[in-house]
Amino acid sequence: MFLKRVDSIIQNYLMKFRFLSVLSMRIILGTAFIIHGKSKFPLPPQKLMEYFGFSPFFASFIALSEVLAGLMLIISFFLKSFIGNLITRVSALTIVVIMIFAFYLAHKDWFINEKLFTSEQIFLFVVGIYFLVNGNEDFKKKVFKN
Repeated sequence: MFLKRVDSIIQNYLMKFRFLSVLSMRIILGTAFIIHGKSKFPLPPQKLMEYFGFSPFFASFIALSEVLAGLMLIISFFLKSFIGNLITRVSALTIVVIMIFAFYLAHKDWFINEKLFTSEQIFLFVVGIYFLVNGNEDFKKKVFKN
């Protein structure tokens, strides 16, 4: 009984700060993608074209997609409507797709081993899935309240 009361007090207090946990995940994921995309500038990214044999257009598209997905993931937090929810999901989908191809093309040797679970890439992928599935949670709570 006592522990249940303690848990309830802690829960009620910390729920006031829940938005900070979601915002910090957005900022970290978005910033990571902005940095990864920006590191491929100037366009077209020579390293992508040489290493993977991508065309200048496709290599540039990847770099711009990374920057825009990161930026839009952060901005969509502040859009409290279906637009913010949609932008969150589209940005997250872009991140998830990029990470799937990064694993497949650049890190084939990482699948289900220690390298995968000690790299930042798996966390970028998983947090991307989180936002793809959950969208803008605050928006959903307001629209679909009980």
